[in-house]
Amino acid sequence: MANWFSKKTKSKTVEIAAPLSGVSVPLTEVPDEAFAGKHMGDGVAIQPSEGVLSAPFDGIVAHLIDTHHAVIVEHATGLQLLLHIGINTVGLRGKGFHALVKTGDKIKAGQPLIEFDQAVLMEAGYPTITPVVIANQEIVEKIECRFEPVKRGEERLITAALQA
Repeated sequence: MANWFSKKTKSKTVEIAAPLSGVSVPLTEVPDEAFAGKHMGDGVAIQPSEGVLSAPFDGIVAHLIDTHHAVIVEHATGLQLLLHIGINTVGLRGKGFHALVKTGDKIKAGQPLIEFDQAVLMEAGYPTITPVVIANQEIVEKIECRFEPVKRGEERLITAALQA
């Protein structure tokens, strides 16, 4: 006899839009072992074509790094995404970065979060490639990533299937 009250749980999926315009590439192309080895989480990297980082989904700013080179955003499902502008850019101590949000702010998909001057990063010798990684990988069952030119806020960059 069938159990009329049982429901099969279906995993939720989160569509993550591109937070930057540019070209998305595998994390293995990031010149930093912490990201390339996926020690910080799985995801993609974007070689940016402009200096504006936007919200990849509706949610909140879970943590804005003091030097404004990185931010962790959280989706309503609990999925957290680390957006890290450039490599080793903490060394700039905030030079070239302008945060438009603060920790705790509610955000909407496509909303600009941080503006940054790519020329400042490059002149200081820092790669501008920007990792976009899932910070709490343990809640994710599987992800699908796109590797191609992307436009900020408009395309699905990552689809994350969350564990039931």
